[in-house]
Amino acid sequence: MNTLSLGWIAWIIIGGIAGWIASKIKHTDESMGIPANIIVGIIGGLIGGFLLGALGFDVQGGGIIFSLITCIIGAVILLTIVQFVQRKMKK
Repeated sequence: MNTLSLGWIAWIIIGGIAGWIASKIKHTDESMGIPANIIVGIIGGLIGGFLLGALGFDVQGGGIIFSLITCIIGAVILLTIVQFVQRKMKK
């Protein structure tokens, strides 16, 4: 399974959009800038690709829209984990 089948420019663009959408969903947009959105989106794409691939989805053949949705799902999961850890560290 090659989750990095898109070119690196596409990963930056899709990652940035997915990270921004995920930060809007998780209400962390105020504390994140463009670089953080890109990083969260790219890592989210890896997380989402791994999870959806494990569930039997064709991650490689899904196209751009499916890749964006995959990145958003993974980015929301990543931001949820980060928020959970941050809350635990404050206690």
